[in-house]
Amino acid sequence: MNTFQFYSPTEFVFGKGTENKAGYYVKKHGGTNVLLHYGGGSAIRSGLLDRVKKSLDEENIVYTELGGVQPNPIDTLVYKGIEICRQKKIDFILAVGGGSVIDSAKAIAMGVPYEGDFWDFYCDKSPQVALPVATVLTIAAAGSEGSGDSVITKAEVGLKRGAGSDLIRPKFSIMNPELTCTLPAYQTACGATDIMAHVFERYFTNTTEVEITDRLCEAVLLTMIKETPRVIADPTNYEARANIMWAGTVAHTNIVGVGREQDWNSHGIEHELSALYDCAHGAGLAVIMPAWMEFVYKHNVLRFAQAAVRVWGCQMDFEQPENTAREGIIRFRSFLKSIGMPLTFAELGAREEDIPQLVEKFGIGNGKTGGFVKLSGSDIEQIYRIAVKPELINTPHL
Repeated sequence: MNTFQFYSPTEFVFGKGTENKAGYYVKKHGGTNVLLHYGGGSAIRSGLLDRVKKSLDEENIVYTELGGVQPNPIDTLVYKGIEICRQKKIDFILAVGGGSVIDSAKAIAMGVPYEGDFWDFYCDKSPQVALPVATVLTIAAAGSEGSGDSVITKAEVGLKRGAGSDLIRPKFSIMNPELTCTLPAYQTACGATDIMAHVFERYFTNTTEVEITDRLCEAVLLTMIKETPRVIADPTNYEARANIMWAGTVAHTNIVGVGREQDWNSHGIEHELSALYDCAHGAGLAVIMPAWMEFVYKHNVLRFAQAAVRVWGCQMDFEQPENTAREGIIRFRSFLKSIGMPLTFAELGAREEDIPQLVEKFGIGNGKTGGFVKLSGSDIEQIYRIAVKPELINTPHL
């Protein structure tokens, strides 16, 4: 296990009706003049936004609304939010929504006190100060409610990039699983896929002797395998929703990733798909992550075989562990198919002829990227091509 530091200061407020105490927690964490940031339709139609505003009113907290966040949040709304915060002297940002809303709120939080362009933070610059952010979570997926990460798309050029800092970890996150019960099955499955991908990005590592985080990763994955079909079959299953919501947080606070090298190539490769085609991030990951696995599994067959046995219930082939490793990838694809996820470029709406453009926008030139396996531009191209027509897609296991 590698030396590590772990910092996770977020106060998690979990359970039914907790959104009605949003104002109390804003005041507790020092907020007096709030930007209330949200997406649109569902938060308004469900009455959630009104409940949050009522709780702010009860605490005599001033607020300014900024809605309109879209999936794969874009920089133009961030610029608008920064301008509003400066004009209104906002001192706290409350995000009501899922990962996209929270990511947008974090970008605004970094941009307000910064004299330059907030996009600098999505080009490897580190913020020195940021406004405090908090969340009322409405979808279990990105893990943004507990992470120091944010992903934004620069609309004019179609670039999707990430930023990270402990300064943008939420001060508190309100998590009521009931708020996820009205999600469509497809959106629920996209969120579940994202959660699993967050774990796999950490699980496939070159670091040895990390049994504790291996087992934590496996526990989250097994939870998702059990609970996702349950909520798709019965969207109102509160207990299953609760387990998934907390799994999403555990998956991305980094508690399952400390002390080990991580990869994150699958996320980077997928970001180019959702930037170009505006597809759901989880759907893109369903296409890319198994393709990445096919491309890299021979780098450490035994680690993939371990996942196959411990997570997917495969029997270990000690004579040819490669067979076990491949069976695990097959079962992962089978699971994704069973919950309604796309498995190929065509199902996602992506085009094979765009692959050179996707590789170019990935932007590594002649270099290499990644942790588990260092990938070149030509490697990334091959992963995209596997995703066009996966070798295992027509096997009898699916």
